[in-house]
Amino acid sequence: MTLNRRKFLKNFGITGSLLTLPSAMLSAKPLFRRGNIDLSNITLKGKVHNKGKGIPGVQVTDGINIVLTDKNGQYELQSNATAEFVYISVPAGYAFPEEKGIATFFRPITKDSNSFKNDFSLEKLTVDDRKHSFVVWADPQMKSKKDVELLMSQSVPDLQAVVKSYPKDALIHGIGCGDLVWDEFELFADYRQAVALSGIPFFNVIGNHDMDIEARADEGSSNTFKKQFGPTYYSYNRGEIHYIVLDDVFFVGAAKSYIGYITENQLQWLEQDLAMVKPGSTIVLSLHIPTFTGAQRRAGKPEEIGGGTVANRKQLYKMLAPYKVHIMSGHTHFNDNWEEGDIMEHNHGTVCGAWWTGPICGDGTPGGYGVYDVDGTDIKWHYKSTGMPKEKQLRVYPKGKVQESPEEISANVWNWDNKWKVEWYEDGVLKGQMERRVAYDPWAVELYLGPQLPKKHKFVEPTLTDHMFFAKPSPDAKKITVRATDRFGNVYEESL
Repeated sequence: MTLNRRKFLKNFGITGSLLTLPSAMLSAKPLFRRGNIDLSNITLKGKVHNKGKGIPGVQVTDGINIVLTDKNGQYELQSNATAEFVYISVPAGYAFPEEKGIATFFRPITKDSNSFKNDFSLEKLTVDDRKHSFVVWADPQMKSKKDVELLMSQSVPDLQAVVKSYPKDALIHGIGCGDLVWDEFELFADYRQAVALSGIPFFNVIGNHDMDIEARADEGSSNTFKKQFGPTYYSYNRGEIHYIVLDDVFFVGAAKSYIGYITENQLQWLEQDLAMVKPGSTIVLSLHIPTFTGAQRRAGKPEEIGGGTVANRKQLYKMLAPYKVHIMSGHTHFNDNWEEGDIMEHNHGTVCGAWWTGPICGDGTPGGYGVYDVDGTDIKWHYKSTGMPKEKQLRVYPKGKVQESPEEISANVWNWDNKWKVEWYEDGVLKGQMERRVAYDPWAVELYLGPQLPKKHKFVEPTLTDHMFFAKPSPDAKKITVRATDRFGNVYEESL
């Protein structure tokens, strides 16, 4: 070792035996290198255009930084070898690029030179996209080909019928809200086929069962998902709504362990994305694990950090504070809506019900999905139960179905939120509003309570819910009617 090298190392506090580090280690090549090409810096460039005409002001990102296209639709972004994709936030007024139903707003970066060029071609819409719709498919979660058959024979035809119920030129897209499969990655092909058959483009969210559980850290846990669906966090626009997708499933590197958590990399990217959204705008944010639910409260337990909700949600809420926000989530296999200020979260019942074990989730919500209709910044929605008309929004149980209160009737209003009204009539006379209590759905108890039942998955059990309602009719009552009115004034009735 030369004297100069020794002095150099001592300047950094390296002494003793470390002074004999091999020369090869001290003169190591840059970490990101292919042959003679140093990939520490890569220039991403290209054009976003419609039939050759550049589209200005389009967000282009590598998942780290965001730039806007210039007046000619050109972009240039300094990136590096850690970036995997270059992708755009599709602007309002343009069709979503897709390939057999999967939104293709991204391109994998080829790392064989210091420059990567890619153009994005967009098709201009011929209708006003301020009026549009979207559906949220949470947790198709297929484990076997038998599950695939159920998805194809039940869920796909149901969604096709919903799409056909709209005018031919209606703008509809889908959001696959995570757990697209259940750890069996060969079934991604079946999910893709289901999406293609639906006839609408789908944007997709990574779930905990879509992760590579053999990865050594969270960063590698999404490799297979990315090969199928592209980036795990991104944004797009339709009409006056800004849509964001985040990856909130943080793999801790052991077995199937994960927590609900949004990484700093995503939050830094999100800061840049939101900086381009006018305060007061409406945002639809999709992620798999809900930011929050009432599950712990219903169980009489304190809130805990784990896989059930997002640990750093308060930081996320702070970033979203200037906007009106609807959060779309899945994961829980129950339906749960909460609202505070300008944020509302829709935690969806699942496409697969109780993991394809029965027709309802553990809280009694039928297997199904959310349907959202947008007009400007106004969003209306309903829960679409698979195989049932959209008017089916509650289930009423006669007396004797609830052991704790055998003299009461009960009703499950699964998409309830605090702006619904649930009333009951006895022999045509209005008796008032029903009492809402935390309880189990009686049918879920019959189907799933206890390991002795012949269930497809033994772990399936009923779950407590906030959307059960009770009333005590007179002994001689002949007809009981439950009337539920949602926040939009739609009325749904069921009678005994």
